Amino acid sequence: MPTEIKSEIHLGDCLEILATYPDNFFDLIVTSPPYADNRANSYGGINPDNYVAWFLPRAQQMSRVLKSTGTFILNIKEKVVNGERHTYVIELIEELRKQGWLWTEEFLWHKKNCYPGKWPNRFRDAWERCLQFNKTKNFNMYQEAVMVPMGDWAKTRLKNLSDTDKTRDNSKVGSGFGKNVSNWLDRKMAYPTNVLHLATETGNRQHSAVFPKALPIWFIKLFTQKDDWVLDPFCGVGTTCEVAQSLYRHSVGIEIKPEYYELSKANLNVPVNYPLFEDHNQYGKNHTE
Repeated sequence: MPTEIKSEIHLGDCLEILATYPDNFFDLIVTSPPYADNRANSYGGINPDNYVAWFLPRAQQMSRVLKSTGTFILNIKEKVVNGERHTYVIELIEELRKQGWLWTEEFLWHKKNCYPGKWPNRFRDAWERCLQFNKTKNFNMYQEAVMVPMGDWAKTRLKNLSDTDKTRDNSKVGSGFGKNVSNWLDRKMAYPTNVLHLATETGNRQHSAVFPKALPIWFIKLFTQKDDWVLDPFCGVGTTCEVAQSLYRHSVGIEIKPEYYELSKANLNVPVNYPLFEDHNQYGKNHTE
């Protein structure tokens, strides 16, 4: 019998809701929290100077409920204050490391359909950070799940190989890195880079900051397998939980705004009330460490 996929949506502050979950429960956390002072009409806004202090206790709960083999993906972006970039994202990275997180990687989301714009001293942002944090160096990662077609470059680059292409050709700039180009002969798929070229969500579905489904899909494929548990503690209209469900992952979404909570439930078609602690232990019997 196929596993019943659990999709839970909770109304409230993730700081309080996560306290009801046991340790080492989730395999992946992927989220886009309210950015500092942005979406003020939606979330009231958090002053950039206070952002790190606001986020850290929530990150502490996320660390507690995340498995040692799990991953935390944080989609976030600095804002401009008084004509210069505020440093709250950099400060947050430093404080998360002090909290015990490993800052393993940084992915760049390139918004390939971003429309043009300018200000007196800068141009329109067309990218956002997707920061990867882990609790240990031994975390689950399934790189083959996100491989991409080799591309047209292979048709010409691999057509006539030189002698150095058939060995580990050392870097010409003395970096210590090298490559054996012939290793790519007859391969149909390649590993992607850490730059994700994804269009923004064109239909906002009654939310001011919906990220595209392709973004959580990519990370869910990279860091989880079927029947794993995915958490979005700032779930908005439930995009992460929606795609997790479609990929046969269990999911939990937490949203503090009642109107977005209702939209999340509608998108997932889940019951209004979920029992909290007891059933979570039951769901996690084969997943906690």
